[in-house]
Amino acid sequence: MIELINPANKSAIEKTDKGYIDMYGKIFPVENGVLRFVEEGNYTDSFGFQWNKFQKTQIDTESKNNAFSKGRFFAETNWDKEDLEGKNVLEVGSGAGRFTQIVLDYTKANLYSVDYSSAVFANYRNNGHHGERLKLFQASVYDLPFPDNTFDKVFCFGVLQHTPDFKKSVKCLIDKAKPGGEVVVDFYTINGWWTKISAKYILRPLTKKISHKKLLSIIERNIDWLMKLYYFFEKIGVGKFVNRFVPICNINGTLPKNLSKKSLREWVILDTFDMFSPEHDHPQKLSTVAKWFREFGMEVTFSGMVTYCEKFEAAIVKGIKK
Repeated sequence: MIELINPANKSAIEKTDKGYIDMYGKIFPVENGVLRFVEEGNYTDSFGFQWNKFQKTQIDTESKNNAFSKGRFFAETNWDKEDLEGKNVLEVGSGAGRFTQIVLDYTKANLYSVDYSSAVFANYRNNGHHGERLKLFQASVYDLPFPDNTFDKVFCFGVLQHTPDFKKSVKCLIDKAKPGGEVVVDFYTINGWWTKISAKYILRPLTKKISHKKLLSIIERNIDWLMKLYYFFEKIGVGKFVNRFVPICNINGTLPKNLSKKSLREWVILDTFDMFSPEHDHPQKLSTVAKWFREFGMEVTFSGMVTYCEKFEAAIVKGIKK
């Protein structure tokens, strides 16, 4: 069992009838299965909105295409299911729990899962039935409620580019791994000067200021003709270049195959909203993140692109804490 602390003063906290309390009387409430260390309202509000709206969309057990998250998780971590038995695993940035579900269904690890947004409540609705093996927390990556040098495994997928300080976020993850523990992250990469020459980065200064409900409504009203335009450019052989400037997610490059028409439309709406709504989007070079790993006391075991589910790629850095 991992000790829990008040991130502000590092004092231990204990469970009471009112919630968890530290030695100075500070109370941290448990709400809907989640131990909360933050108040409502922060830079992750768009994620809370989207994952409570689309809480089932990316969950393998809720989809006929039911191995996409599993394939990605095990390809990126390369972790052995049996080796995780009894290990303490930290997940930071869990969203609605797509990878939470994989860890709990396919391993016997003890999972401590954290999200800064209200998406953590969607995670509980999806995975709370696993009972004591799942410990859920609403907390910031910068103020995690655990002592340093604690976890056997730490992973953070789809999150780092959306934090205000990417480098500091990496350090905070590494701090929580025990010596000999492993940290695995994925993130958006900078592939060259052209990375930000696209509809996403051209429009984001405007779209991230639009209310979440209004932005989602705009996307829903326009998604059908945008999908047709995307497929038209793909069909005539110019999609690789032209679709960079179509304000829609990369359907062929990021979404599961064999989705029903209805599910595909839902995924496209979700991923397009995910492109344009976050307050922060800071892609990095693989070499830069690997350098930060080494700077913070890690032996880098892998830095590069990993293929999962046959054709999809993710930028990964892994390391073992010295």
